[in-house]
Parts: sequence; structure tokens; C-alpha cells
Amino acid sequence: MNVNPENALGFGHFIAQADAVGKSLLVVLLLMSAISWYLIVMKGITAFVRKRRSEAFLNFFWNASSLEQVQNEIATHGVRDPFSHLTAHAMHAQAHHAKYGAAKLEEAGSAQDFLTRTMKKVLDEENTRLENGLTVLATVGATAPFVGLFGTVWGVYHALVAIGMSGAGTLDKVAGPVGEALIMTGLGLAVAIPAVMGYNWLTRSNRVLTAKLDSFAFDLFAFLSTGQALGGGGRQENVRPLKPAAKA
Repeated sequence: MNVNPENALGFGHFIAQADAVGKSLLVVLLLMSAISWYLIVMKGITAFVRKRRSEAFLNFFWNASSLEQVQNEIATHGVRDPFSHLTAHAMHAQAHHAKYGAAKLEEAGSAQDFLTRTMKKVLDEENTRLENGLTVLATVGATAPFVGLFGTVWGVYHALVAIGMSGAGTLDKVAGPVGEALIMTGLGLAVAIPAVMGYNWLTRSNRVLTAKLDSFAFDLFAFLSTGQALGGGGRQENVRPLKPAAKA
């Protein structure tokens, strides 16, 4: 059975007719798509697990009877979320300054100054960890359409040159090659749209978590400084305030 050449036009025919530049652009788009989907899936799973662990720790923290109980919980199960990470460093900083004082330049100032610097450092580390990989998604979302457009322009140029050399400039001869070249634009959009949506989703998720972490940091600092917990920061209603830990 003979296949009509007009019916053979399509993605496979476009790839077969593409030169090194067109195939290189296609490989670039496929790599960009694979990287963006990997980041979206992995960071999405990480965000889900982090949210569950954070909620569990906050529920335990605000229902604990003393900071010793919180310290034992962290020592037993380790630091598994941003809130326990912040709590562990804050309590360690308070105990360290109470025992050794300002022994080094980084520990200069009052206990509250040292505690503030320690907590700010942890918050910066958590923000950096949350933003890791988002720049790649933003770059893919911004550049993939233009990579596809460049592939289309390159394909159209070669298609028109081939048509001009053959001397057949009728619409049925032009539409097929030009339509095939437009496939690259579609591929560019197919790569960019998931990257942009994933970036927006992860950015919003990180912004919500950062706001909760900042609120919790304020409560934790106030409690460690005064020995009394304030409202907010994920604290459960109708729970007993924590008792301050005994100074080392």
C-alpha cells in the first residue's frame, strides 16, 4: 500500500527533515521539560512531607509541658522540618550563651541579641532551601517559548528555501513544511506552561510556610526571652503554656 506523501507530513517527518540546529533545539526543549518536571515532582513531594511534619511538630510543641520535653523529642526523632530546626538552634543558642556567655565575637551582646542572630541565620537557611530550584523553573518558563519560536523560524526559513529551489510555490506545497515548523512553537509552549504553573504553585506554598515560620519564630523568641508563650505561630488553642527549661 503506497502512502501519500502529503499524509506523511507530521512530527516524525519534521524530525527527519530537520538539520543539526533544529534537532539541537529539540533536545534542549526535551531537557528543559525533563528538568522542570523533575523539580516540580520532587519539590512537590518534599513540600507535602514537610507540611505534615511541621504540623505534627507544632502540635507537639504547643502541647508540651516543658522545654525539656521538646528537647527530648528533638533528640529522639531529630530535626525533620523547619520548625524543629529553628527550635533546636534557638534552645541551643540560649543554653550556650547562658553557660559560656560572649566567649567569641559572634556571641557578643546580650543573650537576646545572640538568640536573635541565631534565629535569623536559621530563617535565612530555610528560605534558601525553599527557594532552591525555583530559579531553574522560572528560567525554563521564560525561555522555552523563545527557544521553540527560534526553532520555528529556523524551520520556516529552510522550508521556504527548499520550496523556492523546487519552484513549486503553491499553497499545498507551502502549508505542509511551514505547519511542521510550527511544531517547535507548540513544543516550547508545552515546556513553558507546566514550568510557570509549577513555579507559581511552589512559590505560593513557600510563601505560606515562610509566613508561618516567621510567626512561630516571634512566639519562640518571646517565650525563650520572657518564659511566656504568645498567641499565633501555629499554637493550639486552650493549651498550657510551656515551662522554661532550666538553665545549664
